[in-house]
Amino acid sequence: MHSPRLFLRYWLPVFAWAGLIFALSSVPSLESGLPRAGDLVLRKVGHVFEYAVLTWLLGRALRAHSLAPRHVRITAAALALFYAALDEYHQSFVPGREGSPRDVLIDAVGIGLALAFFPERRRSRHRRE
Repeated sequence: MHSPRLFLRYWLPVFAWAGLIFALSSVPSLESGLPRAGDLVLRKVGHVFEYAVLTWLLGRALRAHSLAPRHVRITAAALALFYAALDEYHQSFVPGREGSPRDVLIDAVGIGLALAFFPERRRSRHRRE
């Protein structure tokens, strides 16, 4: 099932979402106009949401390759966490931003939430003989 259609349907959304995360990380200041505490909460919730979606998209794409559910979960989590670390490194070069290991941990919360809600493929109750 390696085709342009597979890429467009399953992998293009992964790359598009990762590109959006990269673009947002490239903005020198993402202030919302809320008071400082509200802005901080909004940005951290944004981290959780961004990486929950990325992990879900990665899992969806990996499932299209018929990997075992356990491998899908581990691979999706590892790729999302790796991207989170790269994104924080990238932010360390953006004026007005900083790369933060704490933000990678916050991203990991989003990854964990996505994994908690991953639908598992169920085995058929009736074995074919």
